[in-house]
This record gives sequence, structure tokens and C-alpha cells, in this order.
Amino acid sequence: MGGDPRDSAAAPLKVVVASRNPAKVSAVRDAFGAGFPNAPLEIVTVNIDSGVAGQPMCDEETRRGALNRAHNARSRHPDADYWVGLEGGVETIEGELLAFAWMAVLDSGGRRGMARSPTLPLPPDVRKRVERGQELGAANDAVFGTVGSKQRGGAFGLLTGGRLTREGVYAQTLGLALLPFINPVYQAASE
Repeated sequence: MGGDPRDSAAAPLKVVVASRNPAKVSAVRDAFGAGFPNAPLEIVTVNIDSGVAGQPMCDEETRRGALNRAHNARSRHPDADYWVGLEGGVETIEGELLAFAWMAVLDSGGRRGMARSPTLPLPPDVRKRVERGQELGAANDAVFGTVGSKQRGGAFGLLTGGRLTREGVYAQTLGLALLPFINPVYQAASE
């Protein structure tokens, strides 16, 4: 695990994803593939508790959930190069329900990268269902007549007609969370 993994074509870069959700795993594979284009990837998926509510209802809780997932993944699989926690959440601001996600990445050297996705305004029918206690994925499925949407394009895909997807937005956000590990300016600032 020593050295810069971008320069190593021999040993795979081991990334533990604190989820088995196909949309999240795909986003991690895409983001790490783009961030470390010369490194073969070994993606390990694990079901990890977030330590927050099943449907986080504010920014802080969602951020904490992503970070908890990454830390808990590291505890379970300490032999990896990176651990990734992804947590989707919602927050009501001025009567509008907004969806977003936080990404947390930890590395074996003790560094951390975090980023928040774009914010997606949700329709009133989805807001009412979430306010009654339904998780966002289930609320979306009920309103849009789908099954398992959070395993695929998610609310982003449903609301944009597939122009944006959960996988794509999460991969872009993870790309930002990876900046402390791939852009040298971050290393120079920490020395």
C-alpha cells in the first residue's frame, strides 16, 4: 500500500465501498477509475451501518452518515487503500424538500476527502410521503410507479428523464472528494 497508487500498474488499488447498492458501487468504480486511470481496481462491497437514521433529514446528519460508513468500513476491512461512505439525505428549506448526498473517502495514510452532491428539489407528493416517514427511494417509487429506483438512476434520473442519474451525480461528487488524494496542491498544503 505504499507509494502513489497512480504509478502502480502491478498491485490493484483496493477500495472498500460501504454499500452494496449497484448505483453507489458503479459511481465508486467510475470515480476511482477516472481518478487513478493507471491503477487496476479491486472493489470490495460491504453492508455497513451509517449510525444515523435510515432517511437522514438534514445536511449534518447526512454528512455524518457518510463519514461513519467510511470509518466503519475501515474497521471491518483495515487492509484496504481507500474506504468510501456514501449517504443520501434530504432537508426541508422554506417548505421545499431537497435531496442530496455526501461522499466520504478515507485513505490508508490517514487523509480524508469529502464532497456534497448537487441539491435536487423534490416534488410535493414525494415531500409529503417523506414527511410521513417513508424513505426517499420508496416515496419516489410510489409517486413515479417504479420499483427499486434507488438501485438505478434514483430521483435524479426520474426527475430529469435520465439526463442526470444517481450514478453519474455520485461519480462526479466522488471525483471531487478524491481531489485531496490525486491533486498535488492538497499534499503541498498539508506539509
